[in-house]
Amino acid sequence: MASGSKNVRAWLPYTVAIGAGIAVIAAAYLIVQTDPADRVDAVNCVPLEVSSSSEKSTLISQLARRYNDSDRSFGDNCATVTVHGITSGRAMEALGGGWAAQEPNLPEPQVWLPTSSLWTGQLKLLDEAAGRPVQTPDKYPSIANSPLVIAMPQPKAEVLQQRGQLGWGEILGLSGDAGWSTFGRPGWGQFTFGKDNPKLSTSGLAATIATYYAAVNRASDLTEADLARPAVTQFVRRIEANVSHYNDDSVDLLRDLAEADLSGADQATATDMSAIVMQEELVYLYNEGMLSPKVGEKPSVPLVALQPKEGTFNLDHPYVVLPSADQRQREAAEDFLDFLQEEAQQRAFGQFGFRDHQRNASDALVASVRGLGTTELTYFDPPEPNVVSAILDSWDTLRKKANILIAIDTSGSMTARIGNRTRFEVASNAAAKGLALLNSEDRVALWSFSSETAQRPRTPYGEEVPLSGFNQKVLTGKLKKLHVEGGTALYTTVRAAHRHMLNNYDRTRINAVVVLTDGKNEHPTGGNLATLLKDVKLDPARPVKIFCIAFDQQSEFDPLDRISKASAGKAFNAQDPKDIDEAFVKLVSSF
Repeated sequence: MASGSKNVRAWLPYTVAIGAGIAVIAAAYLIVQTDPADRVDAVNCVPLEVSSSSEKSTLISQLARRYNDSDRSFGDNCATVTVHGITSGRAMEALGGGWAAQEPNLPEPQVWLPTSSLWTGQLKLLDEAAGRPVQTPDKYPSIANSPLVIAMPQPKAEVLQQRGQLGWGEILGLSGDAGWSTFGRPGWGQFTFGKDNPKLSTSGLAATIATYYAAVNRASDLTEADLARPAVTQFVRRIEANVSHYNDDSVDLLRDLAEADLSGADQATATDMSAIVMQEELVYLYNEGMLSPKVGEKPSVPLVALQPKEGTFNLDHPYVVLPSADQRQREAAEDFLDFLQEEAQQRAFGQFGFRDHQRNASDALVASVRGLGTTELTYFDPPEPNVVSAILDSWDTLRKKANILIAIDTSGSMTARIGNRTRFEVASNAAAKGLALLNSEDRVALWSFSSETAQRPRTPYGEEVPLSGFNQKVLTGKLKKLHVEGGTALYTTVRAAHRHMLNNYDRTRINAVVVLTDGKNEHPTGGNLATLLKDVKLDPARPVKIFCIAFDQQSEFDPLDRISKASAGKAFNAQDPKDIDEAFVKLVSSF
């Protein structure tokens, strides 16, 4: 048990705000009373603080307002419910480490609504390791459900569906080199898929667990001994080998896909992925146009939610009453649960693609995602918490490894001050922290770039560490000694770095360029942006993806975003320097 809890602590500091974009959608679409009159007797009502996972926090807030305005009572009491949104992992960390110290700006909750009971199990591990009373010892009722699915563009999904229902390995492990040729579609190239990083994302963790269940061909009783079986590790490794790259948030990926669909562009220009493992609710939101740049405009090519034949993992959105609740608050919490499970509120969940608290799917949901009805799904049981921790340990070994070139801006503007440090000191410290999250089996190169200088007269960029096995000490040592001078040869460097990674391409790895800059292109021989976009455009046969971080206010985010999208990578906005550490955590979660 102790080793499992140690693993939990190892990755908790890196939990970041995954799925927060969904909250914005809810505010635009949910039709409930959004500005109710204050209850006359509210001053005498029982105050109830609710902490909700971020992807449903706005929806829960709207429903809480409806509850507060309903003149509802239990016994001789009423309740006033207040909701704040926070990611499940971050909430678990706060509950395990002392809420007031961890989250001083948020009230301590009496009710916790994480995305999955996986989090309640991990909190139990933390409590047991600390020798304190367990806060989450039980199984908890659901307020909504969303199974994991393999989402594919309709033309590709229909090809697979013609073969009947397939398993996790048959879909996600699709044939390596042969790719879509196995299904009579050689023009579609290799099969790659996307999934969220399981150390940062509930759906990513659930997808990894589902892979292990499929490997043992059971729907329950997964054990640590199972994880060590050679046939199981081989199965998981084969699936991870087909990952295009790991996502920090599938919502952003779907937004890019919706943008490409809306523009009429071939989807291959937006992504090389044939599939994405995600929650069913996100497929619904995409197909209903809620993730489109023109909100409400449905895509011309919808996604289809495939459910593998072995079964799938369900994200159960549990309703957890915490020990911090006194007796009156426990009664209030019970009444609010009853309210959320009533038909009117369950319809509100259904408007956003959730199944109800009994796992029933609406006809509209089944029609939109082109999936199966409730009775046809087999669900995997959640493993014991110690098994979940062991799975995370195993994933570090079995996940697809990376081939990365990191190019860091060393132009003269990086000497500008941010508080008592230079921009370069802030950026290089963040880069060093991000490097610490890489795997020992990754291969990493480090370049610096600015413009031609006395120290580097021939090219505006220079190789500081050649592409080789990851050595954190060497890389961080080089970072600290880099010389800052000159202009910003952004386009020249990006083009050269992309070409370098093509020349050193490794099909068994995620191949990527990472660019951190505080400025815009200032080099006269670098060409224009349009030319660069053509030069780095994604080649699905040999994808080299570019990930950019726009650092400080002088950097131009839009060109970096366009460069990243052209290569099927991603840009991270850290124009506010306080966001730089989180940006690097999100970026490194892609590898």
